[in-house]
Amino acid sequence: MAEWDNPDVELLHDINGLARQAPDWADHLMEYVGEYGTIVALAVLGLWAWWTARRRPDAVTAVAGLVWAPLAAGVAVLVNVPIREFVERPRPFLTHDGLEVLVDGKRDFSFVSDHATLAMALAVGIFMVNRRLGLVGILVAVFAGVCRVYMGVHYPTDVIGGLALGTAVALLLAPVALALLTPLMRAMAASPRIGRLVSVPPEPVARAGEPDAERQPQDRDLVA
Repeated sequence: MAEWDNPDVELLHDINGLARQAPDWADHLMEYVGEYGTIVALAVLGLWAWWTARRRPDAVTAVAGLVWAPLAAGVAVLVNVPIREFVERPRPFLTHDGLEVLVDGKRDFSFVSDHATLAMALAVGIFMVNRRLGLVGILVAVFAGVCRVYMGVHYPTDVIGGLALGTAVALLLAPVALALLTPLMRAMAASPRIGRLVSVPPEPVARAGEPDAERQPQDRDLVA
């Protein structure tokens, strides 16, 4: 079967071919986004989700889920180590000519993509706590995978495998992780020093037509 009869290779050349046609500034932008930008974006989404989760009624469980997100990413990358060594798939630019490679120094095995694995594990961890931000994170993770193909350092199936691996680790190990992390978050929430990292009490809201609590003593003094 010829190289161009392989859909994986065809899609690789189609996506990477965009880098050959794009201006240099666009390639540099995609290189930065593919290497660092998507992970930074997911970290910002995670912090945003944490900031809002502290004010939820289920703050302890929600924050435990967000702590699991980066831990899941680390576990998924570790799980990928033996997978890469078993499959031993070379980087695409080592076996296919004519690719535009935007980043040097990638000589380890290609399947599965660490970036896609890490990004999707983070995104799924956020999604389990905050659906809206999690959906944005999943789109960011998919875009991270597209960037890796655009850069010429991964096949599309490397990315698909990474997205699947990150999802599987984040979801399948979540019950065990939450069973361990929730008591820890509960203990932190009870601490007067670091409790606000986990839970922030809601501010009292005065009802319409009623003076707030701070003004009541003053009002009584005026009446007297």
